[in-house]
Amino acid sequence: MRVLIPSALHSYTTQPWVEAGGGTVGEVLDDLERQFPGIRFRMVDEQGRIRRHIRLFHQREMVFDLAAPLPADGELLIVQALSGG
Repeated sequence: MRVLIPSALHSYTTQPWVEAGGGTVGEVLDDLERQFPGIRFRMVDEQGRIRRHIRLFHQREMVFDLAAPLPADGELLIVQALSGG
């Protein structure tokens, strides 16, 4: 599966698009963690919930659950909100 990485996390991947495997959102994030240690914690909190400033999209639909199934040939878009003053 192709995964779009937000620019704020390019320090982990050095590129905007990466490949990751898994049958669910959580498994894809686990594979990203295997490839790019530390990246999962930036997206998922200590309780195993997607962080408030992270949005995940599959086929133009927002995904809220790490257990949500994903087809192997799709794309997962990870969007990170930015704030500042």
